[in-house]
Amino acid sequence: MSDAKIEFTVFTKPWKDTPLADLAKRIKGLGFDGIELPVRPGYQVPPENVAKGLAEAAKIMADHGLKIASLAGPADEKTIVACREAGVPLIRIMAGIPRDADYLTAVEKYQREWDDLVPLLARWGVTLGIQNHCGRYIGSEMQIQHAIGRYNPKHVGCIWDAGHNGLMGREPEIGLDIVWSHLRMVNLKNARWVCAAPANGKVAQWKSEWVDGRGGMADWTRVAKDLQRRKYQGVICMTAEYSDPAVLEKLVAEDFKFARSLLA
Repeated sequence: MSDAKIEFTVFTKPWKDTPLADLAKRIKGLGFDGIELPVRPGYQVPPENVAKGLAEAAKIMADHGLKIASLAGPADEKTIVACREAGVPLIRIMAGIPRDADYLTAVEKYQREWDDLVPLLARWGVTLGIQNHCGRYIGSEMQIQHAIGRYNPKHVGCIWDAGHNGLMGREPEIGLDIVWSHLRMVNLKNARWVCAAPANGKVAQWKSEWVDGRGGMADWTRVAKDLQRRKYQGVICMTAEYSDPAVLEKLVAEDFKFARSLLA
């Protein structure tokens, strides 16, 4: 949607066994501007082959009028250089908190790692994006900003995820406001909590169920209005995450149409 200065991409994780040429045709047929490509073991581009594999993937996508706008994979020198060579501007990661670590100690460890990466990111013109994530992660927007606020957002920024914001019960407008200075990409997905074991005197257990854009705890309408109010220009990634894989293709298309209607 060049008129809105927003590009829509889709995370291709669900199609790990699809050859890249076939994947490009499928994504182009859905109408997206590009993709987020996983660089993970067992996927089309594994980490050990990132230099050659990412360049080949970028060419295949370009041949179909698509771009690789972001990569989900390791943040190391080999991957950073490969991103620069392939024209991929952003590496997305989450920052987990180990069970045997406390939050502040974990943040300090991550900051030491990111301090070491900043010269490489600056040299090669690549951004490391930290995504908010519920659970044992540097997870809320305030935690993200606490962890990355000291960095130039060209080097270390935030990828704001509407689904995880909703699961944490946060107001999307407040969340976006907190990370706005470092915002580099927006993820659109949706989820809700489902009670797994409430009976027989047991303590209730809750699990997340990933659903369509209208059916979860994140209000995409409010998200879109706030992005428009702020004149957001950048990438919106539809993460194609659904608990029922049988409806993947249907929901990706419907959610993409819904998101475009909100941001038109």
